[in-house]
Amino acid sequence: MKSSLFSIIGIFLFLLLICQTGHTNPLRIGVAGLSHDHAHWVFQGQHQDDILIAGIAEPNRQLAERYARQYGFSMDLVYDTLEEMIDETQPEAVTAFGSIYDHLEVVRISAPKGIHVMVEKPLAVSLKDAREMVQLAKKHDIHLLTNYETTWYATNHEIYQKAIDEKRLGTLRKIEVYDGHEGPVEIGCSSEFLSWLTDPVLNGGGAIIDFGCYGANLATWLMKNQKPTAVWGITHQFKPDIYPNVDDEATIILEYPETQVVIQASWNWPFSRKDMKVYGEKGYMYAADAKNIESRFSGGSGTQTMNPRPAPYDNPFRFLAAVVREKIKMDPLDLSSPENNLIVMEILDAARKSAETGRKIILDP
Repeated sequence: MKSSLFSIIGIFLFLLLICQTGHTNPLRIGVAGLSHDHAHWVFQGQHQDDILIAGIAEPNRQLAERYARQYGFSMDLVYDTLEEMIDETQPEAVTAFGSIYDHLEVVRISAPKGIHVMVEKPLAVSLKDAREMVQLAKKHDIHLLTNYETTWYATNHEIYQKAIDEKRLGTLRKIEVYDGHEGPVEIGCSSEFLSWLTDPVLNGGGAIIDFGCYGANLATWLMKNQKPTAVWGITHQFKPDIYPNVDDEATIILEYPETQVVIQASWNWPFSRKDMKVYGEKGYMYAADAKNIESRFSGGSGTQTMNPRPAPYDNPFRFLAAVVREKIKMDPLDLSSPENNLIVMEILDAARKSAETGRKIILDP
């Protein structure tokens, strides 16, 4: 009798552990490319209980071997093409870590097979490509996500809660977003990454795309997917000897009926930064980084250190697994959503055109 009771208790505790962790059914993912240095993210962190890397598509064997040595996986996981990897390993989702230009092809291959896709920011190299990607996702009923590092910053979500949900700032008047570093060459990005990051076709531009997309994504989110009425883009090439083919400095200005947005994207700053300032009629909030936030309201001011966001809202791979497993539903207003990121691409296309022509670009309503 006692042994039976212990067995029942043991089974109960095991089932409770399963419910709490959700780690018994990890999402099988395929990794499409390793040339993006952000690919290291997929091999790191606590999300390893939420995903299982079924296969990797990377034609550059030396690059794949370098990752294999660093993270201890077998080269048996590596295939030359995405088609071969999918056919052999049958992943449920694919994460794209190649050039931005390749994102469309990843969706063209994956979507008809019912395989969900998450791409590293931005969604596509152009609005035209982005629209085809979203159309394919809808046609084949797959999830299409775009990952930004800043999506997982607790400070940005605190600003959203106070400014948008609670309306503590009143009408938003100005949003300033700063994203950049010393430059991809200067910070030691890999040669494989640089080969396409500094290519105007494979990346769509330089700093204006690499870092301008962050501000466009956050601004679109804070404006609840309202498109700007007009876009200004200004680019410079301060280091043509290092970046001869693309811009290395960009400023994007977005006009809304009641709000102005300034996005600063740089490969020239003396240090790395990803921060945001939001000003309203009644106050101001500054997300200095992922954890630290400063607020000023009519009733006083203060600083706060935020705790990390709860899972699965703290990590792109946990979030992807939860969306595919239907544990959560991605909202059109989410930072990762196709709806947001189509607007991001419209902003980036307009910013590039403005920088080329020196004129303000009016967007269709």
